[in-house]
Amino acid sequence: MAITKQKKTEIIATLKDIFAKSPAVAFVQFNKLTVANAQALRRKLREAGTGYYVAKKTLIRKSLEGGKVTGELPSLDGEVAVAFLETGDDVTAPAREIFSFERKLEKAVKLIGGIFEGKFIGQEKVLSLATIPSRQTLYAQFANLVNSPIQRLVIGLSEIAKKKN
Repeated sequence: MAITKQKKTEIIATLKDIFAKSPAVAFVQFNKLTVANAQALRRKLREAGTGYYVAKKTLIRKSLEGGKVTGELPSLDGEVAVAFLETGDDVTAPAREIFSFERKLEKAVKLIGGIFEGKFIGQEKVLSLATIPSRQTLYAQFANLVNSPIQRLVIGLSEIAKKKN
């Protein structure tokens, strides 16, 4: 069914708003994604403060024309959706959440590019962003790193005290 011009302008306005407000956007190719898996994906993304919007590739391209994004738009092949940061400050969340879902459902969803810090990035860079742990995980790793030598010192002193008694 064809989309009316009014609906197309609404979609383009929505996409322009997404690209203007979100510091990180991931372009997602989805093939063979069942309705149940699509709902599970949307639910998981919503929990991470990430939005998910499906639009035609031509409308995505038109919404990016004349924008502040620099570089070359990655090739948008197949059925394409946009994952973007809605709430929070974890700019790697859209790519990371899609990537984790990609590993669960082989070949159903795939990261094909994105926008990061006002520049188009290709698939390789999006995948490298997707492998960065969340901020909470990084805080926990840092705390463990700082705590580890102290903990070992306490264990060593405890063992010395046991031997002296």
